Amino acid sequence: MSNTINHFKQKLKTQQQIGLWVGLADAYATEIVANAGYDWLLIDGEHAPSDLRTTLLQLQSMAAYPSQAVVRPPIGSVQLIKQLLDIGAQTLLIPMVETVEQAKLMVKAVRYPPEGIRGVGAALARATRWNSIPDYYAQAHEQICLLIQIESVQGLSNLDEILQIEGIDGVFIGAVDLSATMGYQGDPNHPEVQKTVIAAIKKIRAAGKAAGILSTTDEVTQKYVELGTEFVAVGVDTSVLMNGLRSLLSKYKQSNEVVQAQGGY
Repeated sequence: MSNTINHFKQKLKTQQQIGLWVGLADAYATEIVANAGYDWLLIDGEHAPSDLRTTLLQLQSMAAYPSQAVVRPPIGSVQLIKQLLDIGAQTLLIPMVETVEQAKLMVKAVRYPPEGIRGVGAALARATRWNSIPDYYAQAHEQICLLIQIESVQGLSNLDEILQIEGIDGVFIGAVDLSATMGYQGDPNHPEVQKTVIAAIKKIRAAGKAAGILSTTDEVTQKYVELGTEFVAVGVDTSVLMNGLRSLLSKYKQSNEVVQAQGGY
């Protein structure tokens, strides 16, 4: 029986973990990223075309590597969360959580009755290794890590109360969406946005929860790292690929055009 320990959850409060956003929605590409050695990889189902089947394939492709999977569904749906947990996702990042009621529902969604409302389907579930893990129902919550995403002014206004909810392991600040709701659309590095983000990270950590963030600007990312932010995503696979392709092409395109103009091939 394969190891089902959630190493991402275990390390949340003991060491900083560096991750990468995965949006290519392809198992082979995800395996390449997993081979690179990031601590965690975010399989994105909110803004990338990952569905239940592609997420399953990506989880399977990562299983042989130390990189840990974090799965973001498109919405905090109880039904979808049930399916994601059953296919083996152990860490979920729920987007657009704005109220205490939403946050409490997400806690219930990842737990079996009587504490929660997660549906039971052991024989069909990869998570239980098809009913091969003894006492799975009693112990499943120990390996499930629930992260919620605060990315609006409304969500921030309820952050103090949300941080008091038992069962939430970490809070991720979505700086891009937050900047839009603050009136600085497309500018997550605006000084006012950064001031708000940093204050939120400090508040999350002071409450005993793990704080998370995504940043692709080196100077800003280093600031988050130095703050002690527990899980930091430092890039997006699609952007890394696009930037690499453009950089490579720029080395040769101009010289090739000159050769072609001279009759060369």
